[in-house]
Amino acid sequence: MRDAARPGARSVLEGAFALLGAIERLGQAGVTRLAVESGLPKATAHRLLQQLTELGAVERTRGQYRMGPKLFRLGQAWQPHPRLGAAARAPLRRLATATGATVTLAVLREGRTLIAQASPGELDARLPVRAGSVFPWATAAGKLLVAEARPNPLFGPLPPGWRWEAASIQERGIAFDRQELVEGVSCVAAPVLGPRGRPVAAVCALVGPEGPLERFSEAVRQAGCAISGVLRTGRSAQWNRA
Repeated sequence: MRDAARPGARSVLEGAFALLGAIERLGQAGVTRLAVESGLPKATAHRLLQQLTELGAVERTRGQYRMGPKLFRLGQAWQPHPRLGAAARAPLRRLATATGATVTLAVLREGRTLIAQASPGELDARLPVRAGSVFPWATAAGKLLVAEARPNPLFGPLPPGWRWEAASIQERGIAFDRQELVEGVSCVAAPVLGPRGRPVAAVCALVGPEGPLERFSEAVRQAGCAISGVLRTGRSAQWNRA
């Protein structure tokens, strides 16, 4: 009996997540638009949205559905590696203060760069970056992590010369994006190493195009080392301003 019910239960979950994904993409929308966006019959979408609303995962205002507070609270508890969120908080804040840059902690998920934490800086008006923001993998942080990762079809065709660039990133332990994705925005990234010495995330500073990016490299590297030290030892590492 339990096995027979499993396909139905799975389809309900898939439908609910399809609706949540549609809300994520649209921000908020009515049931008709959400049914189309999620590929569900309107009656099914309406029923699932009612259930999600009752659970607090979705909230309804004037016929429009958007993410609910319970889902927000649950999402805040997610972190890509144990203790990474707590370990990164202070070093990211100090790096942002020292450089004036928008500072992020990024990981690779589903072939893209996912921002796990962010501290706004001087570029915020031009490119607001928040926890949960998603970018193509070829950011400075993404390039650094892909250079150390196993081949993955989710990354798509790698650009010409990638093997040389990946070797250079591995040698330097630092990666750059010189307005390659967003005009007027450059960034530099350094790795965060887990207890086994493998990159689990990347610290990234986003700055304007003025002046050489290299002037931020040491500060970003030190922030990455500070976070890595906490993950390795469980104690706060010394972080010196650069």
